[in-house]
Amino acid sequence: MKFKIGLIWRIIIAIALAVGLGLLLPQIHEGFTKNFTRTAATFNMIFGGFLNFIVPLIIIAFIAPGIAKLGKGSGKLLGLATAFAYISTIVAGIIAFVAATTILPSVISNVSGSITDAGKESATAFFKLELTPVMGVMSALLLAFVLGIGMASVGSQSMRNVFDEFNLIIEKVISFVIIPLLPFHIFGIFLNMTYSGEVAKVLSIFGLVFIMIIALHLVMLTIQYSIAGSVAHKNPFSLLKTMAPAYMTAIGTQSSAATIPVTLRQSRKTGASSKVADFTIPLFATIHLSGSTITLVSCSIGVLLMNGAPVTFTAYLPFILMLGVTMIAAPGVPGGAVVAATGLLATMLHFDESMIALMIALYMAQDSFGTATNVTGDGALALMVDRFAKDDSTNSTESEEIVSSI
Repeated sequence: MKFKIGLIWRIIIAIALAVGLGLLLPQIHEGFTKNFTRTAATFNMIFGGFLNFIVPLIIIAFIAPGIAKLGKGSGKLLGLATAFAYISTIVAGIIAFVAATTILPSVISNVSGSITDAGKESATAFFKLELTPVMGVMSALLLAFVLGIGMASVGSQSMRNVFDEFNLIIEKVISFVIIPLLPFHIFGIFLNMTYSGEVAKVLSIFGLVFIMIIALHLVMLTIQYSIAGSVAHKNPFSLLKTMAPAYMTAIGTQSSAATIPVTLRQSRKTGASSKVADFTIPLFATIHLSGSTITLVSCSIGVLLMNGAPVTFTAYLPFILMLGVTMIAAPGVPGGAVVAATGLLATMLHFDESMIALMIALYMAQDSFGTATNVTGDGALALMVDRFAKDDSTNSTESEEIVSSI
């Protein structure tokens, strides 16, 4: 039997190795330590440039065919499902912003003040290599919308086939290049942090942010199921208990798509009709990422505060609104959401390569819990869509009966 180490464990091992080597090597030979760290920094520079290059292609490859497929949906049901998913994602982002800006500033300042910085400069790459993206992130988003809406409106099957294959190519790049190399990238970042004396502060903050995010996930699920329970006249905690198998499955798979069969089965058990559940659950697996949004917003605020950058709601709201759209482009692989969001982090929040690497490490530490929150929330939204779809259907039937009687 072939033994396989999961991505989260690979990242944990990479961080542990980086911290261990960063502390041990200077005791052996300072010159070797600096050159070794500069080698890792050179790899990070190349990998970071490639990541910036591929992000616009990810957006086009996933959003354009996604919108084209949504355009073939079933009218009002599609509209309801999409509206609920987007609103849920935005609300999750705003809740995360309020919690993070309330809790993290004092926590991070206390941690920063209690740890003495070594004062050593970070190691730099041996050379510079420019990997210019073919277009900016906003241009890629706009092009994806134009192409997606265009394919849906004209029913172009040939273009759909081209973009479906382009989607597969980019997904292969993510699965076989970006995701496998992420642990090495994070290793290099943490090695450099250990070398410069910053790692103690970062690791201390890691645990605090992680606890806050898990708590926010539970708060968001409680809100979603309180609304769903109120609309469907059911006990929200009984509904949550029914959806628990989907939550646990997602923690193991780290994939909304892989959890669809379980989410669908449990969603039907909550009382959602088969017609609505069969349509909305696969759709929500793609477009509803409230748990991932909580993580991305919380982690990004943590990274900004660690770097002494200001955080304001007026600057963050556009990021949250765009994040809700960009999550449609999140590939269905572990870490896909944070990879899709790196473009927005760079352009809207001005993250540099080291900040993005920190963001990836923070995100991946709880990716399975974010995915579990996403799929469990799908059950609540399916129940709400079902209720509103039934009300709409009842009103239409009554109107037809009145017209026929006249």
